[in-house]
Amino acid sequence: MKEKINIRSIEKTDNPILAKLIRNTFDEFMLTKEGTVYTDPTTDDLFSLFNQENAVYWVAEQNNVLLGGCGIYPTVDLPSGYAELVKFYLAPDSRGKGIGRLLLQKSIESANKLGYSKLYLESFPQLKKAVSLYEKIGFVTIDKCLGNSGHYACTIWMEIELKSYLNKE
Repeated sequence: MKEKINIRSIEKTDNPILAKLIRNTFDEFMLTKEGTVYTDPTTDDLFSLFNQENAVYWVAEQNNVLLGGCGIYPTVDLPSGYAELVKFYLAPDSRGKGIGRLLLQKSIESANKLGYSKLYLESFPQLKKAVSLYEKIGFVTIDKCLGNSGHYACTIWMEIELKSYLNKE
């Protein structure tokens, strides 16, 4: 019998595992690195980044093995009521098993509890399965970036109204 997937808050000891998982994903999909989370120094200390009001980062683990993570962050210069869905990455053997959906759902519920009304995200066309999941959940593509994440290399921008998502659930 498979062990249950545990979704929990990030811990300081998760930092090196998550940083490696994020950078390995960029290597795997041959994504542009400059102007992304790959070169962002906060990637090496996500615990501290998310250790603030109005932010949260969730990790999925099974048998004490970290499988991936996803966060909500109040990115600078986002419109009022918005937060950014950030640093959503899964280990390759954890994809396509519903783990990403669990992390997304937990993150969206957290954004709602934190008082946000919309979520924004940035992605790449190479991450087709992730973009497809965003669309299935209800994210829609928008024609420009919002806020100032400093990750200028992303070419897909999406948003979702939390009320419409939560009413579907």
